[in-house]
Amino acid sequence: MRTVRFLLQKEFRQIFRNRAILAMVIVMPVIQLLILPLAANYEVKNINIAVIDNDHSSYSQKLISKITSSGYFKLTGYNFSFKEAFRLIETDDADLILEIPHDFERNLVRENEQKLFIAVNAINGTKANLGGVYLTSIIKDYNGEVRLQLISPTKFNRAPAIDIASSNWFNPFLNYHVFMVPGILAILVTMIGGFLTALNIVKEKEVGTIEQINVTPIKKHHFILGKLIPFWVLGNVVFTLGLIVAWFIYGIIPAGNIFLLYSFVSVYLLAVLGFGLLISTFCDTQQQAMFIMFFFMMVFILMGGLFTSIDSMPDWAKEVTKFNPVSYLIEVMRMIILKGSGFKDITRQLGIIALFAVVLNSWAIFNYKKTS
Repeated sequence: MRTVRFLLQKEFRQIFRNRAILAMVIVMPVIQLLILPLAANYEVKNINIAVIDNDHSSYSQKLISKITSSGYFKLTGYNFSFKEAFRLIETDDADLILEIPHDFERNLVRENEQKLFIAVNAINGTKANLGGVYLTSIIKDYNGEVRLQLISPTKFNRAPAIDIASSNWFNPFLNYHVFMVPGILAILVTMIGGFLTALNIVKEKEVGTIEQINVTPIKKHHFILGKLIPFWVLGNVVFTLGLIVAWFIYGIIPAGNIFLLYSFVSVYLLAVLGFGLLISTFCDTQQQAMFIMFFFMMVFILMGGLFTSIDSMPDWAKEVTKFNPVSYLIEVMRMIILKGSGFKDITRQLGIIALFAVVLNSWAIFNYKKTS
């Protein structure tokens, strides 16, 4: 332990001498956690719609008012022909076109039916799909209101009404910050821990100090521990800062046990730092380490369940995510912070992450070439 203590003193002195690392560890995650949740969400708003009103009746005006007052659509064009409206789609000034035909009110009242034409700009598939669904839902709701107005209470018995009272568990107000902040914090902890350790041993190689260490009687596992522990501490500091920002800025307080959350993150950091050290033992330059780590980070982030649900992925991708440690952290963060899950609920994820930590750190120790 005396050897490890001296190594830790050396590593911490190097870290505190490098102000860029301190800024990276303290300032950058805080700024990212302040900005990213405000921009990254799944809710589609401000959908531009162009309307071709060929009827100009009170019914068509009520429909347009209902669409624009929903909060999801912006009326960017009130045109007199489809050619004019389509020109707005070509210039990206409109995402949808709604054409209201002639005699819209007359056919709706007399014939009890009327067709509307909707054209959707499908270049952005997500926005097109959700925009079409939103617009169709609003039109259906409007249709129901019109039918109730047209039914005469003296001739028809009004159908019994069924009231539905919905309750949203764990996120009552459907606030996307509550859903996104834990996932983004998991990504930041992974990136800070992974990149710093991936560059650590390689930096010793480039500077030339690795040769001095190799000729000392320091054992390989002591050397790896000396590299691992300082960044494990920094990883927990980043995580603590993230929880403080989530609390003060977004009002997110973990519903579960905070010590259980820290316990899982501590084990997770051992796995991520071990992965970074493993990459560092394979590389000869910091540029190589950065490119390799960047490759894996892109896979971890995009297939971690933050932006795309794992359940909606194809079967082969679901199998790949089983080897993605980030997916387990994002899942557990949301379970503990939002649902208040206990130790029994995260036993499987904790066991898998612990296995990752043992395998990756053992591999890093084995792969580190040392001559004495």
